[in-house]
Amino acid sequence: MSATHLLLVLDLVGVLAFALDGALTAMRRTTLDLFGVVTLGVITAIGGGMLRDVLLGELPPASLRTWYYLATATAGGLVAFWGHALLTRLSRPLLLFDTMGLSLFAVTGARVAVEAGLGPGQAVLLGGLTAVGGGTMRDVLVRQVPTILTGGLYAIPALLGAAAAALGPELGGRPLVWALAGAALCASLRVGGVLRGWQAPRATLRTPDELDE
Repeated sequence: MSATHLLLVLDLVGVLAFALDGALTAMRRTTLDLFGVVTLGVITAIGGGMLRDVLLGELPPASLRTWYYLATATAGGLVAFWGHALLTRLSRPLLLFDTMGLSLFAVTGARVAVEAGLGPGQAVLLGGLTAVGGGTMRDVLVRQVPTILTGGLYAIPALLGAAAAALGPELGGRPLVWALAGAALCASLRVGGVLRGWQAPRATLRTPDELDE
């Protein structure tokens, strides 16, 4: 299997994982019918990639030029709807699916940007957008504060994973190896943030009286 085909497989695994995560998260936060659950699963799965492709001028987006992106995302939403009773019994299923999708989309999004001719810095930003864009759109649609704004390590692991995928080959080595390393880095930081309570630095608002002390 070529590196291009393997990256496509990783991308589709990310689509499936994010579709499951998006649908299960939507079901947990609000009451939806089958169409609503599948729609939010699809948006979570392909929303970030569509935003990336629009910014790259790749129109129509890859998820609309082929059948397998939408089919994979729809399948994930259907599995979540009909199998949620079983999936929710598993140990931390949302964390698993979310981590897989976040990590894989961060590196595949960065690599797509690099292959489109963008510099490493721009590729890192688009990798991060690919990873968090769909979940942010889902949260807005169910009227929740997006995950990237509620604390914890989410966007930062995605950006670091994208950085490894985009910048690593500049130091030497195969892009695929750096992409896998970036995915592992992103996943480790995300899981560590959830299980160990790691937080991004937060601004502390001080009152005028405190500033005068």
